[in-house]
Amino acid sequence: MPRPILATIHPAALQHNLARAKAAAPDAKVWAVVKANAYGHGIERAFEGLRAADGFALLDLDEAQRIRDLGWRGPILLLEGVFEMRDLELCSRLSLWHTVHCTEQIDMLAAHKTNAPHRVFLKMNSGMNRLGFAPASYRSAWTRLNALPQVDEISLMTHFSDADGARFGQDGIAHQLATFNAATQDLPGERSLSNSAATLRYSADQLRTDWVRPGITLYGSSVDYPAHDIAHWGLQPAMTLSAKVIAVVPLSAGDSVGYGSSFVADKAMRIAVVACGYADGYPRICPTGTPVLIDGLPGHTVGRVSMDMITVDISHLPQAGMGSEVTLWGRASNGAVLSIDEVAAKAQTLGYELMCALAQRVPTQVDSMPI
Repeated sequence: MPRPILATIHPAALQHNLARAKAAAPDAKVWAVVKANAYGHGIERAFEGLRAADGFALLDLDEAQRIRDLGWRGPILLLEGVFEMRDLELCSRLSLWHTVHCTEQIDMLAAHKTNAPHRVFLKMNSGMNRLGFAPASYRSAWTRLNALPQVDEISLMTHFSDADGARFGQDGIAHQLATFNAATQDLPGERSLSNSAATLRYSADQLRTDWVRPGITLYGSSVDYPAHDIAHWGLQPAMTLSAKVIAVVPLSAGDSVGYGSSFVADKAMRIAVVACGYADGYPRICPTGTPVLIDGLPGHTVGRVSMDMITVDISHLPQAGMGSEVTLWGRASNGAVLSIDEVAAKAQTLGYELMCALAQRVPTQVDSMPI
């Protein structure tokens, strides 16, 4: 039989989380952000759960082609825009909208020969200091784009750096929002401002935007864990990583477990060996005490994570043994939920990284059941 580890994608959860984002921004259109292969879930597997979105936002032309191949005829936005001239040809062929964040991209558009003008999203660097035009040069960039016959409608966009919390002890988006509003005053065009955190944490009255761009929200990870968990935001996990117990090892007091003997039993214990390791995408840095579910009941890891195995304390679960289900994150068979955020916190990272790091060798299935 195949090695007993499995990732399960839940389209019903994606659909639920998308509806949650729509409810949080009832007057806005919604980009479903599916970059990084739908945050590791797989674009083809996630598509049905997200097709109620108004558009799909991503980075790669290959991913845009895959969305079109699935039959999507609505808007697709390239969040980083084009990287070279020939990319504009594919934008024309696939009817892609694209971000413009630098002078070089305007130069490419000015030299591009096309019969159909492009829809672009002009990005401002309002304080994130990654991509975008500085506020002082934003209006001149808009003026130049607006003069090009290659450009149709221009939308206005920025990205918040601190929407998940405070910035220097104050409102996390206030400084960027004020900068954006001042620089775009009286400019026409739809606005796209809110990422997942801004969409959920700020009401439509506080932050008016024509397009929102939920990403991590769609996949069932909290925007501001540990301040709030997914239950607080009404989200459901869209991915479950599960495995099975492949051996049970009795320990006596003084016995150690795993590489480096980092865990030593202080009493008699039962340890389950689970078919999952860092080669599957489970973080090697996860310490003793990282939560798991064993047959849907709470448990935790002991010792170091190996390439292909982890070890779990089942001393308190006499019914657990060979073949027991171990949920590394997501939803167990009995309905119990272990948020990916809880595991990520133990690894000193975010749920984003765990989703995207799921290894290719892990078999993946799509769950057809409702939540």
